[in-house]
Amino acid sequence: MKRLFASICLLGLLLPAWGQIRPGSVLDDLDDGETVAALKAHVRTLSAASLEGRKAGSEGEKAAADYVASVLKRYDIDVISLEGGDPFGIRSENGDTLTSRNVVAFIPGYDKSLSDHFIVIGARLDNLGSDRYTVDGASRERIYFGANGNASGIAALLEAGRMLQTNRILLRRSVLLVGFGASRESFAGSWYFLHRAFKDVGNIDAMVNLDMLGTGYSGFYAYTSSNADLNAMLGTVAGDLNPVVPTLTAAEPYPSDHKVFYDKQIPSVLFTTGRYPEHDTEKDTQSVVDYASLEKEVEYIYNFTKYLINAPAPSFFPSADGKKQKYAPDVMSYYECDHRPTFLNTADPSVFLQKWVYQYLKYPRQAVENGIQGRVMVDFVIDATGAVRDVKVSRGVDPLLDDEAVRVISASPKWKPGRHLGKKVSVALSLPVEFRLEKKGSFGLNGHKFGKKK
Repeated sequence: MKRLFASICLLGLLLPAWGQIRPGSVLDDLDDGETVAALKAHVRTLSAASLEGRKAGSEGEKAAADYVASVLKRYDIDVISLEGGDPFGIRSENGDTLTSRNVVAFIPGYDKSLSDHFIVIGARLDNLGSDRYTVDGASRERIYFGANGNASGIAALLEAGRMLQTNRILLRRSVLLVGFGASRESFAGSWYFLHRAFKDVGNIDAMVNLDMLGTGYSGFYAYTSSNADLNAMLGTVAGDLNPVVPTLTAAEPYPSDHKVFYDKQIPSVLFTTGRYPEHDTEKDTQSVVDYASLEKEVEYIYNFTKYLINAPAPSFFPSADGKKQKYAPDVMSYYECDHRPTFLNTADPSVFLQKWVYQYLKYPRQAVENGIQGRVMVDFVIDATGAVRDVKVSRGVDPLLDDEAVRVISASPKWKPGRHLGKKVSVALSLPVEFRLEKKGSFGLNGHKFGKKK
């Protein structure tokens, strides 16, 4: 009886302690799935005190770059940057030159006509580092761990990269995974990548930026700088089965590396959960990160990126003069209506291109003989009856190609019209029509031969 009483007392002492187990403890990790376990490991490593906040040019940032490269290699992804990352110099505030670095990895696309085009998925490596302050005459160190800013984004990059590598047979374009160094120093890493390191910048079709993704309980956002094509793609993917869908926002949640790509006229989308109370403080530790939400965001990012890799390339400007397209008062933008127009029962514009445009497009013989090729941007309106009208070229290549693109889109069958607030509306859409000469005597796009119909 005494032993039984002692056991009950001991259990009574243990139960309160058991109830006080904090999230992130070893016991809390027991039920984690593979992705959550990996995300936790990445954030735990990248926000460890030993990295001292990963300040640009520091040993902590270098250690973060080494870790990212090691994980990519473990996932059987080809790391094409130098050992320790691609180094570059940055001038600090005190005039010293610091050495930062980018980590770059490559997943090849399978489509010979698109494999030399790239989608860049990037995330910043660095954070604020550490500093010292005085309390009661004693000097203390303060580390800005950066668990959410931006260990969470790097973790998402690594896991989305793993998924893409596993399913690389489905990827038409090639993918570049980039950990950008010195992002907190005027986005120096992304600037170096675009202006000094990567030679085929003209073949980058779009950029996906992952920055601060750990507080999904407060929202999940996508920012595209109001790019109509990317907005349409986000809407299309949102219609699929996803555990979470981002809210499209017109206001930039946070300045990050996508800005440098946008300045280079590359369509870019930022995925983020936005600012949070612990942002840029020493309290940005692993306890801030909501891993259940982060896992769902990674799955969406993978699905969106896979769609982007295989879809027609988004255009940077919806109009030739570089300004936002202005529509007539009775015409809505494609991405603003409640229910978008559909062609063959889908709101995915790429189906219209594949099932109609590239089936009936005739490559002008004179253009073939003269080696003329390129991407023609065409604007048109799908009116409230579903008819296609007001077809015009917003960015042309050559009159031969421009006229043919306008001809085939103008001949489109009726669509199912879009709706807004329960009413049928006229909707404006911009699409790229690509003319590509594959080899002598052969021409086509995305596996479809065209121009041979009489």
